Amino acid sequence: MVREYSIRGVLRLRKVHPCGSYQWQVVRVGADIGLRCLSCGRRVLMPRSVLEQRLERHQGVPAPAKD
Repeated sequence: MVREYSIRGVLRLRKVHPCGSYQWQVVRVGADIGLRCLSCGRRVLMPRSVLEQRLERHQGVPAPAKD
């Protein structure tokens, strides 16, 4: 089963990033998934199959900010 990811969705991965964060935001969707660390801003590109193994929890999409 292929899991659906949406742009701006927040993911929690199993292993901690060197900056100390577990939280990542989806910035690109395709065969590879682009992620941005919510703590330090580092961007990585990860194959979908690898992400499926490292994913702990999908935390949803944040609500749009109201001005």
